[in-house]
Amino acid sequence: MTPKTLIAIPAYNEEECIEKTICELRKIAPEFDFVVINDGSRDRTLAICKDLGCDIIDMPINCGLTVGFQTAARYAVDHGYDYMVQFDADGQHCPEYIKVLVDRAQSDGSDIVIGSRFVSVRKDKTLRMIGSRMITVLIKILTGKRISDPTSGFRLFGRDILTKYYYDNTLNPEPESLALFLKQGYSISEVQVKMRERQGGVSYLNPVRSMQYMVRVFVTLLVVQWFR
Repeated sequence: MTPKTLIAIPAYNEEECIEKTICELRKIAPEFDFVVINDGSRDRTLAICKDLGCDIIDMPINCGLTVGFQTAARYAVDHGYDYMVQFDADGQHCPEYIKVLVDRAQSDGSDIVIGSRFVSVRKDKTLRMIGSRMITVLIKILTGKRISDPTSGFRLFGRDILTKYYYDNTLNPEPESLALFLKQGYSISEVQVKMRERQGGVSYLNPVRSMQYMVRVFVTLLVVQWFR
């Protein structure tokens, strides 16, 4: 029996990418339901999604990734989905890998499956990837488990994990929560995927924000997760 799977697409000011992302998803992975979480966009993102006949969760203001993800998780649980896949609106994620994530979850019972850029490919030596390596090492120290691509936003979550997000609003879709789930005995696996560059628009993560993000993750892992 094919598991009931929802594709959750957070979108904030993605008018340059969202139509192409949705059309590609419908063409390549039509067997999967999807919902767009319009996170208070100020451009034409919402109008484009309405024109395309998408299912939409329309946030009245920009609430950020964590609230958008928690909202999507609640939607998935309330509608009886077995899995939810976090999928970027900006065209970086390739829809042909969605089934790969679902198949892995079914075959080995993983609670989370990460679409990883680095299962069989080495990370480059950019500052961002050095930070990613350090997060990988820190998670290994804290949990005994290695996650090669802890900052990947292309991830599948099983119903048990989605239910935790439903009831615990302190959880976020970030590396520190992955570490917490590992410590709690949940299983996380990775599959090799290819990712593209953003297909339009401007990323929120400029160099300064990327550095701030890495520092926040390190502090949370070291100070909070160590004792939780």
